[in-house]
Amino acid sequence: MDNSKMILSVSQINEYIRALISRDEILSMVIVRGEISNLTFHRTGHIYFTLKDEGSVIKSVMFRSSVGRVKFALKEGMNVIVYGRISVYPASGQYQLYAEDIQPDGIGALYIAYEQIKEKLAAEGLFDQSRKKPIPKLPATVGIITSPTGAAIHDMINVISRRFPLTKILLYPALVQGDNAYKTLIEGLEFFNREKNADVIIIGRGGGSMEDLWAFNSVDLAYAVARSEIPVISAVGHESDFTICDFVADLRAPTPSAAAELAVPDSFTVKHFISDSARAMEKQLTNQIQQYRKNILALSSSRVLTSKEALLDEYKMKLGIISDKLDSGIDAIINNKITRYQILTAKLGAISPLNTLSRGYAIVQNENGKTISRIGDVNENDIINISLADGAARASVIEIKQNSEVNND
Repeated sequence: MDNSKMILSVSQINEYIRALISRDEILSMVIVRGEISNLTFHRTGHIYFTLKDEGSVIKSVMFRSSVGRVKFALKEGMNVIVYGRISVYPASGQYQLYAEDIQPDGIGALYIAYEQIKEKLAAEGLFDQSRKKPIPKLPATVGIITSPTGAAIHDMINVISRRFPLTKILLYPALVQGDNAYKTLIEGLEFFNREKNADVIIIGRGGGSMEDLWAFNSVDLAYAVARSEIPVISAVGHESDFTICDFVADLRAPTPSAAAELAVPDSFTVKHFISDSARAMEKQLTNQIQQYRKNILALSSSRVLTSKEALLDEYKMKLGIISDKLDSGIDAIINNKITRYQILTAKLGAISPLNTLSRGYAIVQNENGKTISRIGDVNENDIINISLADGAARASVIEIKQNSEVNND
């Protein structure tokens, strides 16, 4: 063994290899195509993944400081092109790809991000027709959120002024392009909703590339449009351009000029409508007045109004008929009661003790008032009371005789 060689630690070896790789011009900036697997989003904001092809894999990492460059959401199995450098992680002695930017392979990053945002918000119901508010037919004030220097604002002002000059226009100057443009668009929506100074809001800009229109694809802007209590018309780009803002807005216009036409009515059409409505109302009122005149004329020629005696005679006849009906009803009730009384009296008379006495019978009672109905109820020398049809008598029992025919059993 040659002991003249320097003994190195593991860390020194790894550091040496890292230094060698770092000095390599090719590895210091590489562009690698591959498929994402083992994708992990760390709580620190870093992204860890493996980039693979048919025969090999390479460990990869993208630090939080670079993640913001990616415009779309990374997904497992996605084919991408990664821009970065190759280096060694000394702690594990493993070389890996340090990604600084990632682009989709074969399709634009912005397009993928657009589709991902669209899918997310659609699932949340932000595009549902049921939540969209109607646009007012005669807005007193139109609020416009756009660039104050672009052609779009001049086109919208010209259209609104021509179609319906009575409508007031309020402009909220906003950025319509750039990384922070969406923030000023949101501020415009919040301004009009806070001040309640517009009946409808138009938000938009003229045409441009997908990058130029990207501010209108912001998720935060989409939520702000959905929160707006004032109806929102989205007018971004040309007729063929569609942004997320278009899908969330209460109404999508193909161009800013078209948005202005949709926001206000045509004054010529409104004048004709008012004129036609006025004529229809006048005709209806005329017909009603004529009908009222006919009714008054018919009433004025009525015998009731032309002769008060006739009115009184009619009421007298009605009162007479009612009086006769009352008399007949009362007589019938009285006669019915009398007949009923007579029947009940006859029934009572048939069973009355007084009638029995009038036929020669008497009621015999002892001194206690108890009726004596049998010979066994009385003794010799008892004092008894005898009730007759026309009076009463007191007597003393001298002798008691019992009929032999009576069975005492």
